[in-house]
Amino acid sequence: MTVLARSTEAGDALADRIITCPLPGGWRGPTFPVLNPATGAHLTDVADMGPDEAKAAVKAASQALASWAGRTAKERAAILMAWHDRILQNKDELARLLTLEMGKPLAEAAGEVAHGASYIAWFAEEAKRLYGDVIPTNDPNRRMLAIRQPIGVVAAITPWNFPSAMIMRKVAPALAAGCTVVIKPAEDTPLSAIALLQLAGEAGMPEGVLSLVTCRKPAEIARVLTDHRDVRKLSFTGSTAVGKLLMRQCADTVKKVSLELGGNAPFIVFADADLDTAVNSAMLAKFRNAGQTCISANRFLVEASVLPAFTEKLLARIAGLKAGDGLEAGTSLGPIINEAGLAKIDRLVTTAMEQGATLLTGGYRIERPGTFYAPTVLADVTPAMDISKAEIFGPVVTLSAFETEAEAIRLANDTDYGLAAYAFTREMGRLWRLPEALEFGMVAMNEGTVGSEAAPFGGVKESGIGREGSRVGIDEYAEIKYVGMGGIGAAR
Repeated sequence: MTVLARSTEAGDALADRIITCPLPGGWRGPTFPVLNPATGAHLTDVADMGPDEAKAAVKAASQALASWAGRTAKERAAILMAWHDRILQNKDELARLLTLEMGKPLAEAAGEVAHGASYIAWFAEEAKRLYGDVIPTNDPNRRMLAIRQPIGVVAAITPWNFPSAMIMRKVAPALAAGCTVVIKPAEDTPLSAIALLQLAGEAGMPEGVLSLVTCRKPAEIARVLTDHRDVRKLSFTGSTAVGKLLMRQCADTVKKVSLELGGNAPFIVFADADLDTAVNSAMLAKFRNAGQTCISANRFLVEASVLPAFTEKLLARIAGLKAGDGLEAGTSLGPIINEAGLAKIDRLVTTAMEQGATLLTGGYRIERPGTFYAPTVLADVTPAMDISKAEIFGPVVTLSAFETEAEAIRLANDTDYGLAAYAFTREMGRLWRLPEALEFGMVAMNEGTVGSEAAPFGGVKESGIGREGSRVGIDEYAEIKYVGMGGIGAAR
């Protein structure tokens, strides 16, 4: 079931159209509310779809598969680029919609939309490079080939913290490879997904190629998608616990899975580092999206001799953060997505102090409308504390000291997660040694971000399987088929 918002007036701004009329044409079923986490205000109601709608979406994707896969790579690329162009033309409106439903500051939201669109442009080009191989034969009468074909119908389950970019990052390579896709967006943030599908329809995306199932009960829809035999691939971004569950559910039909799961990123600062660069990077790696990213720096490991200086500089920068509605000028820290997320952060901070951590700033819910938590810094944090083992998903810095490079590596790797890590040093040898020693899928040296459409994004250990982005991202949606041709014989 392809869900496209029905415009009331073509001249209305995109965000207003989506909020005014977010339901698919003719929908008479139940709905659920979408709230603004910065104010608690009710934005709109969207369709609360169930298993029947999910099955209908898979059926539509299955029926559209042969036609879409049969198009030339150049034809698919042209539609992807038309979608990309419409997204950028509506970047400001998409950013406003994203801020309204998710809360992040407007500038961050605009950056997310542009970042997501970069994956569409990248994979539009990669569609034309899905090459095969001619394999040297082991028999003069045989020729051997390997071709790459679309895996089939893809289910994409996307998170609330990047409700726009994560859709584009998953959907673009799937469509480029010739797959069709059913999207299940997070229940907290369905409006960005609806807007993106409307723009895809305007760009000429054929019916059934890209479908959306919005719902209040994600487990029911996920079960349909993981059980359905026509779905051949699942791509999921979310918590490790849910990822493990989905992986188990996919086992019965032996689906290919891509899982981008939780993180517990170390942020390592050596004594020889440029502390101003490290602090600037810390503000990005920790406080972007109020700390609600899977690659957020959680555990700040600082060489003991520079810990006081680093802490002083960091606290000064944190004092300048302004929490508020992302649409208000000057806002640099948005809300926590919901009450459950807020309660989790508060529980981790309270427990850390009970276990011996020292509170340097913050540590409380901000008393204002919405779900805001104050930027918080905890010192004297040890690996045994609960907060050192958890994915915080909030604006909380935990500080620990180390004495040697070996100790820093041991502390950094002491986690079941392995998504991102950050390190700061000016010693050339360490710049090479450290990334090799850190057990993480992505390592940022002397910078506070790891994202780029040209780079492979993904983790190791319990942080996931597979990679998104880069030249390898399209491989997640392709199967390799061997073709042996016998009876060639010799020329006559």
